[in-house]
Amino acid sequence: MALLYGKKYTKQELLDRVGDISQIGGARQIKLAGGTHEGVEAVEFRTGSGLCFLAVPGRGLDITLAEHNGRPFAWRSAAGEVTPALFEEPGIGWLRNFPGGLVTTCGLTYAGATCEDNGEKLGLHGRFSNTAASNVWVDGEWDGDEYRMWAIGKVRELRLFGENLLLQRKISATLGENSFTIEDIVTNEGARRVPHMILYHINGGWPAVEAGSFFVAPTRSATPRDADAEVDKEHYYLNDPPTAGFKERCYYHDMAADKDGFTYAGLVNKNMPGGEQFGFCVKYNVNELPTFTQWKMNGTREYVVGLEPANCRVEGRAKERERGTLQFLKVGETRRYGLEVTVLTNAEEVGQFEELVRSLAG
Repeated sequence: MALLYGKKYTKQELLDRVGDISQIGGARQIKLAGGTHEGVEAVEFRTGSGLCFLAVPGRGLDITLAEHNGRPFAWRSAAGEVTPALFEEPGIGWLRNFPGGLVTTCGLTYAGATCEDNGEKLGLHGRFSNTAASNVWVDGEWDGDEYRMWAIGKVRELRLFGENLLLQRKISATLGENSFTIEDIVTNEGARRVPHMILYHINGGWPAVEAGSFFVAPTRSATPRDADAEVDKEHYYLNDPPTAGFKERCYYHDMAADKDGFTYAGLVNKNMPGGEQFGFCVKYNVNELPTFTQWKMNGTREYVVGLEPANCRVEGRAKERERGTLQFLKVGETRRYGLEVTVLTNAEEVGQFEELVRSLAG
């Protein structure tokens, strides 16, 4: 049953009250217009609970906008839903096309910093988020008294005499809920063993990020990436006010998890106007994504905290190879990854999340 406006409804009770389910929620395809967004297709999800987000097929079905009852929780850059046709791969050109957004996928054969690996010059964070999905299917249907909505697509990273990786993605949500899931299946359909790096760049923004808001996770240890991150490292979890000249700080977290490998990370603001509390969290599996990077960027206009579960660090493929931690996919090999993002809409939900994290941390 769907919980809407404080009451549970059956399928029949809801259908008796609306002309079409789209009056309440669902997933629909839209097209943007104007400037660098001209013609960009998107999928709008509305769960009826106040959760609304956009998935963009031209960007591999990444999530570029997310809000709850009009309150954003994803940071967005001025690039917005820029067409991937403007992607500049070499060096740091990726940043010109980086929308921020709630989920930007980095990979599939390289992620992290620019580098030269085995004679190949690699740009920032890979090609995935500027590669269009094909065979996109957007729909919804009833499953008993629950209405489920989804977008499905396929993203291929391909080079003749090189990699041929296929990622199949399903984004799904349920009417009345404040969460959604991303399920990815990556398969090596090529003729050779190839490197495989994947990182989910989950970008929290104001008001989930605010002075005094904090990062919450069952962290056993947090290791600064570099000298910049050594600054005030004892307060890695605490957000500063927007600060001019702030230098990004990255921390590698060793996460506790439950017996099945599931763990959580989130951002929480307990100082909302009127005494409200707000935030969001992500659930993932450390057996799939064993590395977690916290990107703390408390700069003016660049006011964002990244939650980044991955199978790699963020220093680039050459460093990963040098450390002996670079992962590979054999011919025909498949990997599965899953994320669940949940909005924390009030003090009770924030408290329940914090208690869950404490139970994992021991």
